[in-house]
Amino acid sequence: MTTGNRELDEEIRATTDWIEAFVRRLGWQDRDRAYQALRAASHALRDCLPVDEAAAIGTQLPALLRGVYYDGWRPTGRAFRIRTRDAFLERIREGVRRDPAIDAEQVARGFLAILAERLPPAELEDARAVTPAELRGLWPD
Repeated sequence: MTTGNRELDEEIRATTDWIEAFVRRLGWQDRDRAYQALRAASHALRDCLPVDEAAAIGTQLPALLRGVYYDGWRPTGRAFRIRTRDAFLERIREGVRRDPAIDAEQVARGFLAILAERLPPAELEDARAVTPAELRGLWPD
């Protein structure tokens, strides 16, 4: 099925490709749950990075995922940045509505692995470098 708009169809395909890669990485079947987890992980990452790096990551995402990533973001006047592993994983748990079937650490590692595969090497290194020290171990080697 297509929309009849080549550019929009390409963005849908690119977004579907990211979600499918995430589903495979996690070994899940439920794409709705995977979408919620991907959304939660992207928000957690965005909220732990400095504003300029969070924006740089956003530019690397397909347009539809970029909208999901930026949804609800208030870069000016942020009251806090996520700096601890516990807070990062809690942000994911909140994002998936505390679904007991979802392991927040598995989601975090899966999302960061997908980013590591898809980001340009220089952007990946920048993102890793500014990720709070307590969270760097969640990135793949």
